[in-house]
Amino acid sequence: MERADIQRIFEAYFEKYKKTEGDRTSWSAYWTEMTAEGVLELNLTKCPRGTIFKIFIDKKKVAEIAGWDEFFAAMDVMAEERPGLCDPSKIFSDMESII
Repeated sequence: MERADIQRIFEAYFEKYKKTEGDRTSWSAYWTEMTAEGVLELNLTKCPRGTIFKIFIDKKKVAEIAGWDEFFAAMDVMAEERPGLCDPSKIFSDMESII
C-alpha cells in the first residue's frame, strides 16, 4: 500500500475516532491489531507539538516519533523485524474498512 494511501486512511480514521486528551488542545486515536505474534497498538496524537505517533507492542511503548516520515521509517523497520505482527497493508486495509 502506498504511503499517501496509508496517510489518507489514518487521517480519516483519526477524524472519525479521535478523543480529546482533556484540555481540547491534544487529540488522539488508537488502533489495535491483534495477531498470533502479539498485540500492536498505534496511537496518532495531534497536539501543539505536532503529529506524534506512539507505537506499543504487547502494551510496552517501543517508539514515540514525530511526523509522517519518521512514522513510515519506523513501520518499515517493524515490518522487517516483526513481519507476523506488523503488516501495514493488512493494518490499513482493516482500518479503511471501518471508516
